[in-house]
Amino acid sequence: MKKLNYLFLLTMILTFMAMYSSTFAQSEPVMYFCERYDDYDGEIGVSDRFTTGYITVMVKSDSELRLKEVAIQYDKYNERNGKFEYYKKFYFTITRDMKYVFFARNDESDMEFEEPGFYRVFLLDEDDKTVTSALIEIID
Repeated sequence: MKKLNYLFLLTMILTFMAMYSSTFAQSEPVMYFCERYDDYDGEIGVSDRFTTGYITVMVKSDSELRLKEVAIQYDKYNERNGKFEYYKKFYFTITRDMKYVFFARNDESDMEFEEPGFYRVFLLDEDDKTVTSALIEIID
C-alpha cells in the first residue's frame, strides 16, 4: 500500500511539473521566418523551408522584449561532424518596448543564405545570450 501511495504522489508531482512547464513555454518569444514583411500585407510566405537567398526573421512575444542592441546569428549544421557551426551574424538596433519585430536585409546586413543546409537561427541580446531560436532548412 505504501508503494502505491508513493507512486500516486510521484505521479501528481510530475503532472504539476508538466502543467507548469507548458504554461511557461507559451510566455517566451517565438521566432519564425517569412519570405518578406510588408507594412500593408504583413508576413508573406511564412515557412521553415526556403530556397537559397534572402529571408526575413520574425520575433513575436506576449510581453515587451526590453532589448535595444540585438543580433541575429546563423549556425550551419555540419554533416561531417554532426554539429552546428557559426556561419554569420547581423547586428540590429530595436526599441525596448517592441513585442513584434522583423529582421530583414538592409544596407548594413544582407541576411542571405547562400548555401543549402540546416541552420539554427538565434536572436541574441547585447550580452550574446539567446533570447529565442528556431531551425530552418535552405534548399536549392
